[in-house]
Amino acid sequence: MEGRLRDGRPEGAGLTQGIKIQDPAAFIRRETRVKPVPHAEEIRLHLADEAMGLWQKTEDELGELGLAPPFWAFAWAGGQALARYVLDTPDLVAGKSVVDFACGSGLIGIAALRAGASSCHAVDIDGFAIEAARLNAELNGVSVSVERADITEGDPLETDLFFCGDVFYDKNMADKVLAFLDRTLATGTPVFVGDPGRSYLPKDRLELLATYRVPVVGALEDSEVKKTCVYRLLPKPARDNDCSKAA
Repeated sequence: MEGRLRDGRPEGAGLTQGIKIQDPAAFIRRETRVKPVPHAEEIRLHLADEAMGLWQKTEDELGELGLAPPFWAFAWAGGQALARYVLDTPDLVAGKSVVDFACGSGLIGIAALRAGASSCHAVDIDGFAIEAARLNAELNGVSVSVERADITEGDPLETDLFFCGDVFYDKNMADKVLAFLDRTLATGTPVFVGDPGRSYLPKDRLELLATYRVPVVGALEDSEVKKTCVYRLLPKPARDNDCSKAA
């Protein structure tokens, strides 16, 4: 197994895309432990102790080599920060519908529901992530609707709030996601981002809301604690087409 992790996550598509999964729920229960989230201890998740062993077992389970790592099995810094922010500012989500985009473990959506959101739709391209989100929601006494799909090429989803954590680690993905988020903003839906400074974060498009020091799995990151921020994504500035200002 080559060390493919870079800046906390690898390039490439999510795990298990297009692959039939025999029993993901049984696999998740068998290969993880229920633990509190370090920066949002009110929430418990099915989490892995380390990445490489679970990565190998996932490939063995599916009979497929070269898969991306099991993002769903870890509480990533951006997701933890967003979860903490939502739990600490429940008025943001109270009575509202939310989307947890690239949901992984489902942490952000679970936090929103625990804080009073009316509903959460969790979306990911990874079949294991979808099952993990469902199991983790049940573990925390809430219910999420789930969708396994790449929604970035389609129309924006109808929702009151849109959340995404740790989605700007790969350039191709970041470009694709940002274009989709711009279409989401155009519908009037606020977009919130949690990120510890990934390589392709659109820094000139962000309004800072909160900053945290988030405990993470050191083997997956460059430190045991990551300075992580919560932002509101700002609309793309309009081009100045006023010909009278031309020289």
